[in-house]
Amino acid sequence: MVALVSQENVVALVSRTGRHLQRYTKAGLRQVVGCIPYKYKIGYPDFLDIEDALEVLVISSQKGKGMLFPKGGWELDETIKEAASRETLEEAGVRGIVELELGKWSFKSKTHDTYYEGYMFPLLVQEELDFWPEKNVRQRKWMSVADAKECCQHWWMKEALDSLVNRLRSQQQLEQEKVVSCTLSYQNKLNL
Repeated sequence: MVALVSQENVVALVSRTGRHLQRYTKAGLRQVVGCIPYKYKIGYPDFLDIEDALEVLVISSQKGKGMLFPKGGWELDETIKEAASRETLEEAGVRGIVELELGKWSFKSKTHDTYYEGYMFPLLVQEELDFWPEKNVRQRKWMSVADAKECCQHWWMKEALDSLVNRLRSQQQLEQEKVVSCTLSYQNKLNL
């Protein structure tokens, strides 16, 4: 018997290694990209505040203690969003929609005496894999925004998380305003 497997569901169980394809700025800063994987809790429309409705996925650090969001080197043969998606798949084992960039941060590495330029993106999770390249070296954990802010070891990732919450809160407010506007418009038509 032969089993057919769709290639889009097959994940190579190895992470990219080496830095020969890494991107650097003209000033010599290594460029890294990452994602804040997120999902909405069940019953989301019933929540008043977006922060209460979200769960974010953090992973354990490979080189130390603490938790962080998936990130890694942006390589020459990929777009910035492809790199962010790849790093998230390799380190956290999730796939989804990479949304608009949250920002760019310059920071000093805690383990190397060098500076980096980091870009972060939200990733709305659509699939959580049972097996992924770094499953044996990382733990992943879904948690509230407040808990993630407390345990995340990088200040710049905490700022990126604040940016995500503020963006989603603004989107939520716009959607609520549209609903109110449509409701009022409908009521005005009924009263005519």
